[in-house]
Amino acid sequence: MPNFICITCGTQYADGLNPPEDCAICTEERQFVGWKGQQWTTLDELRLTHRNRVEPEGPGIVGIGTEPAFAIGQRALHIRTPVGGVLWDCLSLVDDATVAAVRALGGISAMAISHPHFYASMVEWSRAFGVPVYLNAADSAWVMRDDAALRFWEGTRLEIAPGVTLIHCGGHFAGSTMLHWAQGADGLGALCTGDTIMVGQDRHTVGFMYSYPNFIPLNARAVGRIASAVEPFEFEHIYGGWFGKNILENGKQAVRYSARRYLHAIGDRAEG
Repeated sequence: MPNFICITCGTQYADGLNPPEDCAICTEERQFVGWKGQQWTTLDELRLTHRNRVEPEGPGIVGIGTEPAFAIGQRALHIRTPVGGVLWDCLSLVDDATVAAVRALGGISAMAISHPHFYASMVEWSRAFGVPVYLNAADSAWVMRDDAALRFWEGTRLEIAPGVTLIHCGGHFAGSTMLHWAQGADGLGALCTGDTIMVGQDRHTVGFMYSYPNFIPLNARAVGRIASAVEPFEFEHIYGGWFGKNILENGKQAVRYSARRYLHAIGDRAEG
């Protein structure tokens, strides 16, 4: 039986003769149902019309994204470590060419995903490489295809490889997570944020939202919690959730400044 994939958000569901009536991810207020109504595809169909682009994003870090753009359009990141690669975030499409390209980069020993909007075809990716997928336990209800490879973790931090640490920060989702790579940016540190911290179009500042497509802001407490969660870590680079959406200098200062700016903007103050 096929595993249907939502065309709007890219989430793959458990197998069934027919697709679900609705996508649980898209009917929730942080996402949306496509303007043409609920539509589905499968991995086999996607492989006929799309391919994955593999492109360096920084020292030791390579982006993987689907073309033409599919669903939310995010890209995953392959992070090279001495004990094997780590795949951060995920895509709906995985095929033989992508598996070969990732193996050429050194393969992967683990996967981790920032939040449910990027779960995509995580089980297919896990099976392609035979590796565990680390998800924050607070978001377990949003898993639409369960598998023994899924590892639900709790607490504030989890090191999944030497120098590669998951940071629970909440905000966009209760379990929203970022990844800190101590050896990133040539040893100055890198932070991979998905869209928990969204890199701005200026690529010098960042933003925070509960829902990006529906323009629902985060409250002050949530933004303060996110900023506090990453404060103990050193990072020069920030890698967002899309190709090129990166800050390649003064990343930590960008988060500090942007958090202050955001809190000022939503605070009570006189206009003009």
